[in-house]
Amino acid sequence: MRKLVYYVAVTLDGRIAGPGGEYDFFPLGDEQQAAAYAEWTDARYPETVPGFLRAAKGLADTPNQRFDTVLMGLGSYRPGLDAGFPSPYPHLRQYVVSSTLAPDTDPAVTVVGADPLALVRDLKREEGQDIWLCGGGVLAGALLPEIDELIIKSYPVVAGSGIPVLQGGFSPTLFEVTDRVSFDNGVAVTWFARR
Repeated sequence: MRKLVYYVAVTLDGRIAGPGGEYDFFPLGDEQQAAAYAEWTDARYPETVPGFLRAAKGLADTPNQRFDTVLMGLGSYRPGLDAGFPSPYPHLRQYVVSSTLAPDTDPAVTVVGADPLALVRDLKREEGQDIWLCGGGVLAGALLPEIDELIIKSYPVVAGSGIPVLQGGFSPTLFEVTDRVSFDNGVAVTWFARR
């Protein structure tokens, strides 16, 4: 069965973005450190690179390694839409969970107005690669019962406030560390599997 995998960048205080959705404060290190980290992430998860950047990064013809579907909340989808990219991941099946977004925003994007849990359960029953939960925190909180794996890119910065990695009610859910990699820029990537 396919897995729902929350692959996300997180601050030390558990934020995926600032209060206004900003994410440009995540430290990348010096030029060499940033390049080495980007090279690793691009090789491991090339399908998480937005379509408009794939050619510039030499990934235009690179097959998907892990995911064939992306699931986004409106807050995760909106920056690409506002920048003129209504289909940010054309190499993936794209779903946006939103009760306010027009269903005909882009023919390559399926807008889901309600019940993201039912959507994920249906997607998991299909054949294919895993499903990438791109964000955001409200959607991740709603989908916590179906998250099979977390891939947390932990950055050495404290945001102070902003969008939490998971937002919702008190619901202790156990995961176990399956792997961890550290980089010279201070980022640590940790894989967690649901117990």
